[in-house]
Amino acid sequence: MEYPSKVIENAVAALSGLPGIGKKTALRLALHLLKQPLEEVDQLGTSLVALRRDIKYCKVCHNISDEETCRICSNNRRDNKIICVVEDTKDVIAIENTHQFQGLYHVLGGVINPLQGIGPSQLNIESLLERVKVTQCKEVIFALGANIEGDTTLFYISKKLKALGVKVSSIARGIPVGYELEYTDEVTLARSLINRTTLSFD
Repeated sequence: MEYPSKVIENAVAALSGLPGIGKKTALRLALHLLKQPLEEVDQLGTSLVALRRDIKYCKVCHNISDEETCRICSNNRRDNKIICVVEDTKDVIAIENTHQFQGLYHVLGGVINPLQGIGPSQLNIESLLERVKVTQCKEVIFALGANIEGDTTLFYISKKLKALGVKVSSIARGIPVGYELEYTDEVTLARSLINRTTLSFD
């Protein structure tokens, strides 16, 4: 693709590096930004820099936060005896949008995937085990993707939790195998939470 300007070419290259954005979409975005007031484009740039520079991660659950402790963990109305384990922040958002879960979360920061070099030590597993011990948690719900990596992670952590005597459950598999949690509709996700199943690896 030929560009009339090196500046446009650089902008397209940067925008097309984002997930789901090809070069044609990136070009449309770049040309759209050219038509906007400089103040608005400047504000966009400032917001993106602040996103990377100023964002924090909750010291309790590892969710994205503006403070050291996120608004969910600091909410006294949430049930701190139930912890929902998810892969990433996008899954917290998906579950929160169902308005069916009033417990707390724990963001692993990924799933076990040996092919990509991701092992248990690279995930927020030890802090989960410590939370369960300290808070006397009654139930840990796994809301991981229905794929081999999610199941491997679930099995690994469940074996660790068994020694702590906590109830372990998983959201019901109304979610298709291989389907990402963030793309699941809210009704299906809500029903999966309500109809979760207790796990046993005896």
